[in-house]
Amino acid sequence: MAEQVVQVTEEQVYEELRECYDPEIPVNIVDLGLVYNCNVTDEPDGGKKVEVKFTLTAPGCGMGDVLREDIKGKLLTVPDVKDADVQVVFDPPWSLQMMSEVAKLQLGMM
Repeated sequence: MAEQVVQVTEEQVYEELRECYDPEIPVNIVDLGLVYNCNVTDEPDGGKKVEVKFTLTAPGCGMGDVLREDIKGKLLTVPDVKDADVQVVFDPPWSLQMMSEVAKLQLGMM
């Protein structure tokens, strides 16, 4: 019986990231504009590795580690993802302009 090949796409990863919420704002991290980079690569021994760079709404926010672990846990539930490297970055600094229109509507900013 042939082994089924699973394709992991950035779209799938972003869908999973939409299940992660900033603990202080009831909007997912994608629509908040906190995800700066997402990359899916092949692991040498099979499976995929997902690398995500994200930021926080404020550099002094104490929830970075909590959010990083939540993101990593959700990424590892994506079929064929064997490793997840999740990093907090602060360049460029986050601003309200990075939010999607959906997020602005949810927060009553439009």
